[in-house]
Amino acid sequence: MLRNLALASCLLVTAACSTVPITGRRQLSLVSDTEMNTMAAAEYQKVLASSQVAGSGEQAAMVKRVGQRIQQAVDTYFRQQNAQAQLEGYAWEFNLINDKQENAWCMPGGKVAVYTGILPITQDENGLAVVMGHEIAHAVAKHSSERMSQQMAAQGLGGVLSASAGQNPTATQNVFLQVVGAGSQLGLLKYGRSQESEADRLGLIFMAMAGYNPDGAVQFWQRMDAREGQASPPEFLSTHPSNGTRIADIQRDLPEARTFYTAR
Repeated sequence: MLRNLALASCLLVTAACSTVPITGRRQLSLVSDTEMNTMAAAEYQKVLASSQVAGSGEQAAMVKRVGQRIQQAVDTYFRQQNAQAQLEGYAWEFNLINDKQENAWCMPGGKVAVYTGILPITQDENGLAVVMGHEIAHAVAKHSSERMSQQMAAQGLGGVLSASAGQNPTATQNVFLQVVGAGSQLGLLKYGRSQESEADRLGLIFMAMAGYNPDGAVQFWQRMDAREGQASPPEFLSTHPSNGTRIADIQRDLPEARTFYTAR
């Protein structure tokens, strides 16, 4: 339904569409990057203030190291494409949060959080790069802005995020947190299948450019599949691809990603 809404909106408001890097997919864009990045920075600080942030230790250092390497890869890719303007306003941050949630996310503007609960599944630095590459890909592909635009279009709000926030700040904040996937259970429905698949493909490329082996993505999702077991809903009931579909799609995209990979 969201895809049909975005398509219809793009047909009606062609000027309000943008293009996702690498994939070239057209997406609805009613919200400015400045608005999204400003709101993200404020909400990110709220999350950190209410969480137990790991300020030191090897795991925290690993999160920052992986994040900075992928950030450099993203910067390099956009520079090569003469698209540096798409990253204007980014103020990257990478933090590890002590929490049993098996979760990670990246808000617009490069605000990244990784929860310690996912580290047993990532297992090592390369596995962590799979997760962080995927989440950072969501941000640079502006999936949160797309979802926010879809919500606003559905409610007839147009491109007035700041006005909406002023009129109903609580509701606007809740919608924002849902579309960026921050918080305990909010991440479960944050993106649709096409956006998840897109983030998988972009994430593979970015992690490969950062010097991490993209083949590790298959092993990570196999571990995730084993972890979830029979708890996963049927694919047609989920906004996410099934793990089996995701693994097959990643295997399809690996030859492309390997062309960007040089081991460090």
